[in-house]
Formats: sequence, C-alpha cells, structure tokens
Amino acid sequence: QVQLVESGGGSVQAGGSLRLSCAVSGNTNSNYCMAWFRQAPGKEREGVAGLDSDGRTTYADSVKGRFTISQDKAKNTLYLQMNDLKPEDTAMYYCAADQRGPGWLLLYPQDFGYWGQGTQVTVSS
Repeated sequence: QVQLVESGGGSVQAGGSLRLSCAVSGNTNSNYCMAWFRQAPGKEREGVAGLDSDGRTTYADSVKGRFTISQDKAKNTLYLQMNDLKPEDTAMYYCAADQRGPGWLLLYPQDFGYWGQGTQVTVSS
C-alpha cells in the first residue's frame, strides 16, 4: 500500500510552465506503474502520462512534446513537467499508482488502485 500527495499546481498564463510533484510513501519497495491524470469540471478523468517500473513512458496525444513524466526513486517522487501550457490544460491533476511489474504502461483510471488528493492547474489565455 502507498500514499500519494501531489503538489506544485497553480495559476499560469498560456505558454507558461509548471512542475507537479507526487510524493510517494508507504510500501515503496514493490514495483509500481505510475501515472498522472486530470479532470476538468464536467469531464471524465483522463490519463495524461504514464510510467512503468522500469522508467518507460507513455503520453496522451494532447500533451506529447509538451509534458514530461519522470521519477526520482531516491526521493520517492514522481514529477510532471508541463511546458507550453494551454487553457485546455486547466484541470485538477491527480497522481496514481498500481502495484505491477515492468511493462505496464497504463492510462485508464480503472487500472489504478492508489490515488492522491489532486492539485489544481489553471491556465489563463
């Protein structure tokens, strides 16, 4: 079991950047796949970026080339670097984890058992 706590959200103008962090605590010795999701008001939660336990990554088409998911295993922290932000990126962003071996690159909410509380990102035009 792990606990996830996001931070780093805020308000920026279009074209700006933010870096989200997700601190992971608990049973961090097991293999996990990790991901960032977002949910805008009135919309379904969508996968943004995923990372497997070997560090391989996958991205939603809408953020490819702008967002980068990474992790610092020594700090038990997952990151999402977001560049060239657009108003349509405005949403609550969530960190998620699920205990799985290498090769699992997942971006569907139902595949994840552990969630953070979310951090708000607002991009103004």
